[in-house]
Amino acid sequence: MDIPGKDSSRFGSIGLPLDGISTRLEVSRATRTSVHGNESARVFSHLAALRSHLDLADHHQITVFETIPAHAGLGSGTQLALAVSAALRTLHGLPFRVSDDAAFLGRGARSGIGIAAFEEGGLIFDAGKAKDDLTPTVISRIPFPNEWRIILVLDSSAQGIHGDAEIKAFRTLPPFPEESSASICRHALMEIMPALIEKDIATFGNAITAIQQKLGDYFAPAQGGRFASRAVEETLTRLAECGAVGIGQSSWGPTGFAFAESQVAAERITAASALQDTQTTIRIVAARNNGATITRKTKPAEFELAYKNRC
Repeated sequence: MDIPGKDSSRFGSIGLPLDGISTRLEVSRATRTSVHGNESARVFSHLAALRSHLDLADHHQITVFETIPAHAGLGSGTQLALAVSAALRTLHGLPFRVSDDAAFLGRGARSGIGIAAFEEGGLIFDAGKAKDDLTPTVISRIPFPNEWRIILVLDSSAQGIHGDAEIKAFRTLPPFPEESSASICRHALMEIMPALIEKDIATFGNAITAIQQKLGDYFAPAQGGRFASRAVEETLTRLAECGAVGIGQSSWGPTGFAFAESQVAAERITAASALQDTQTTIRIVAARNNGATITRKTKPAEFELAYKNRC
């Protein structure tokens, strides 16, 4: 909703957790510490840091069954970090400290969507960070209509800007126009928020598209165009022509998105688009109106925690 300048530290963002794209892992006590599965190096790093931070002497085994695609604009890093945090705290009977652990693990530097999505679902609005030692402040959370669907367009051959490249992009891009931020905030407050409550997908979609066009044009010099992936952009254009609304890119991409009023409508739109491109993949998913799911399992002489969270 804003890109901070010299006199402002606020960022502000809008985000939605999705069902059907998951981070899922299991942790148990063990005789030695080990991590198995995808993203094992990152999980091991989080585990080592949290064991020291929480003063845990026990060894642990973590098995990662599923992860959200990395550097695709889907918030995979935050969900993975908080999954490890929640698993360890639950296993050892410690109270949840989602925001504290997120900050400790270096999450929420700008956007608070991933942290808020872990705690509770719905369409989330945050106003950025008031202070450097705080996570971004959530200012509104509105349940997303259960019948609406999100059409994701994924490009596995590309990655969004991340790491040092992301830092460089923010440093080299020109100041974000104040009128653009004002326009985005108005779209959010006077169109997106009431449209969710009134279940008016046309107004919702128009506002999302307007916001995404402003942001895409601003970030174009860093990512090579309004969208990070040309293939994703072409697919989204066809989906819009066939009736999809709310066209945009998630974070730095390359994942694109659009919305439909129902599962049937989403299937009709994707079928009518008659896409021949093999570079992109389309997935129809629902939104999540709840946060992470944690399940305990008990075995003889062993206590395990199974954690499941969706993007």
